[in-house]
Amino acid sequence: MSNTSSSIASSSTIPWADPARERAFNTWLDSASAAHGLLPTSLRSASSDASFRRYFRIDSGRHASFIVMDAPPPAEDVRPFIQVAAMLHGAGLNAPQVLAHDDAQGFLLLTDLGSELCLDTLLDAQARGDAAAADALMRDAIGALVQWQRRADASALPAYDDALLRRELALFPDWCLTRELRVTWSAADTTQWAATCDLLVHSALAQPTVAVHRDFMPRNLMVCRDASGAIDRNGPQPRNPGILDFQDAVRGPITYDLACLLRDAFISWDEEQEIDWAVRYWQAARRAGLPLPDDFGEFWRQVEWMGLQRHLKVLGIFCRLKHRDAKPKYTEDLERFFNYAHKVASRYNALRPFARMLEPLMGATRVEGFY
Repeated sequence: MSNTSSSIASSSTIPWADPARERAFNTWLDSASAAHGLLPTSLRSASSDASFRRYFRIDSGRHASFIVMDAPPPAEDVRPFIQVAAMLHGAGLNAPQVLAHDDAQGFLLLTDLGSELCLDTLLDAQARGDAAAADALMRDAIGALVQWQRRADASALPAYDDALLRRELALFPDWCLTRELRVTWSAADTTQWAATCDLLVHSALAQPTVAVHRDFMPRNLMVCRDASGAIDRNGPQPRNPGILDFQDAVRGPITYDLACLLRDAFISWDEEQEIDWAVRYWQAARRAGLPLPDDFGEFWRQVEWMGLQRHLKVLGIFCRLKHRDAKPKYTEDLERFFNYAHKVASRYNALRPFARMLEPLMGATRVEGFY
């Protein structure tokens, strides 16, 4: 059987909305298979995400597996992924290596970091009450974050500037408020919203800038093990965690990725634990020479205000995924993000008027969740 017939047979088990793209994929896969010893008939779905990208796993004749990314243009552009993957490797971190790519068509062949999500392992540790296991994984992530910020040259990345921060904040009223909750703010509310945005944007732009992953959360980190099955953290260049979904990296506020890690979309922690990990990051980052405030209290305020900007953005994105992209499951986590946002807004005098604006929206979300 020829390579072409093998790849067509395997890809026929994968749904394709566009027959022309399926044919292009099969042609590209034939070439990649010949160059890297892949077995096209082993192609199967690995995962999908909130974007238009899809991921497949494929085996080789050498008992190894690889990942194939399908990122259809013009909705997706694989060039930032390739660029940032090289940056991560240059920083000594564990990210997929790009083995073959077709930039114009959006096909990539990547090394496989496995299938053990840090999120799943943390959720299991949390369910078992194994605080030590959770702490070890989070410290691995904190160590990788400090290394990324210290070693990566962010100068070639897009700026996380005033315009981008405000476009992200605008997702909240546009999609969460108007489309999901069907709420219209008064003129006074709109004025208060603008003032809140000004505070959050000013706080973000006042921070030192570093390379920002922009989705540095346990769902995008992999637990990587050595040949014995132990988590690979003790060698000359520890491989844990593996880092994924980095193509949207920017040059921006130093607290952003830590806020992502501590207040995640899919797992939450007691605030005492959040602060413990934040202190460990703050200490390690200062030892590494990163420009953080001498006062941890001021640093924690920056983390919280940066987190609030992200929480509001995510509330908008999750609602947009439901209404624009027919992915309603993401709105199951709206309550978590409303709680994050309200907790932050209610504890700072300048943000308390906005906290009061959130309260009726949270009520609407809770009622909706019972149906």
